[in-house]
Amino acid sequence: MIRTVYSYEEVIDIIQNSRRFGNLTGCEITKIMLEKLNHPENGMSYIHVAGTNGKGSVSAFLCSILKEAGLKTGMFTSPHLVHFEERIRINGEMIPKEDVHRLGNSLLLQDFGVQPTMFDYCLAMGLLYFKEQQCDVVVLETGLGGKYDSTNAVGTPDVSVITKIGFDHMAILGNTLVEIAGEKAGIIKKGTKLICESQDADVEEVFKKAAEQAGVAKIEILAPEKIQIKDYQTFSAYGYEDLTMQMLGLHQFENATAAILAAEAYLTDYLPIKLGEESETEHELEEKISQQIQQAVREGIAATKWPGRMEVLSQDPFFMVDGAHNAHGVTALRKSLEALFPGEQFHFLMGVMADKDYVDMIQELLPLALDFTTVTVGYSRSLEAEQLAECIRSKGVKAVSKESLISAFAEITEERKEKTIAFGSLYFVGEIEEIFQEFV
Repeated sequence: MIRTVYSYEEVIDIIQNSRRFGNLTGCEITKIMLEKLNHPENGMSYIHVAGTNGKGSVSAFLCSILKEAGLKTGMFTSPHLVHFEERIRINGEMIPKEDVHRLGNSLLLQDFGVQPTMFDYCLAMGLLYFKEQQCDVVVLETGLGGKYDSTNAVGTPDVSVITKIGFDHMAILGNTLVEIAGEKAGIIKKGTKLICESQDADVEEVFKKAAEQAGVAKIEILAPEKIQIKDYQTFSAYGYEDLTMQMLGLHQFENATAAILAAEAYLTDYLPIKLGEESETEHELEEKISQQIQQAVREGIAATKWPGRMEVLSQDPFFMVDGAHNAHGVTALRKSLEALFPGEQFHFLMGVMADKDYVDMIQELLPLALDFTTVTVGYSRSLEAEQLAECIRSKGVKAVSKESLISAFAEITEERKEKTIAFGSLYFVGEIEEIFQEFV
């Protein structure tokens, strides 16, 4: 029996305020932690997801498909929008608070000889929980990077997925897309199957070379021409016809397809073990596997929800939130708004971190903007609302800064005829998700 010395609230507070000291990377620290914890990561199957944009959506699609295929599926993602427990899920269900309390105390009472960060603690908690719950497979989303990321300590995943590469966390990952791709490529290991979303040619070359050097047997780079969009929620791709989804956004078609190919790559190896019976012929087994994958893909894509990604919180007045927190994400948002609401302009509500490429983000949306309202995100790295508003005004577009989200929400009323789109930091989106409904 583990002696509990911290309350649930204390566990969350200590973990969320944990900072790294020294020169060890997240991967090195997690290896030390896992050794002390008797390697809870051993014996589990993994699908590793890295990239700049779309990691969370791909992970959500993947977990939904694998769940529909009958697998008990763990998912580790970050950051959370509202509740800490969102980071650790099994079959879509968040880890219970009592397990966070119990496992958090277990971790905080151990002397690892190093100082873990919040991310390191969360990952260790997730792996312990997934092992206890006997998950068939775990989908692990990286944090900032790939090579030195804490999640890269778990070993060789069955399948690795790399989503779109863009400019983000440049002080850590590099100043060019090729440099950033090189860091993300660190998840590519011998023994994995690699699925990549479509990339710039030089970025694609980085991943091909990394896969070749690692001796990866299977690499699939998505071809956008193999995705046929029927309407904003219906598509066909790679032999899967007329799939429907709840997720909005043109970029979600490729995210869904990446998840389909990753699930297919995993299930092709997993299902023969699960379904194989001596009485069946090889042809019958192949047919059964194909049918089960087709059904899991169709039902899994249709069931997927992922809060904070082009999510409509209110129809009247219309209010949508999107966690587009860098220029690449805002480009995807702009293209989706143009496709969904052709010819319309919008009120934008924006809150970002100071280290983001916010000038480029603003520039992307200027043609669609009626005006901007800016808010300071409640986080230490946040860009001040008035500084952001001044930058927007310098581009010739009306912008006002607000002291709080509550004061910003006061403008979003039923009298407002045009649509309002809130975007920026996922922390900002989380704040909105938590309190918006009280003011509609």
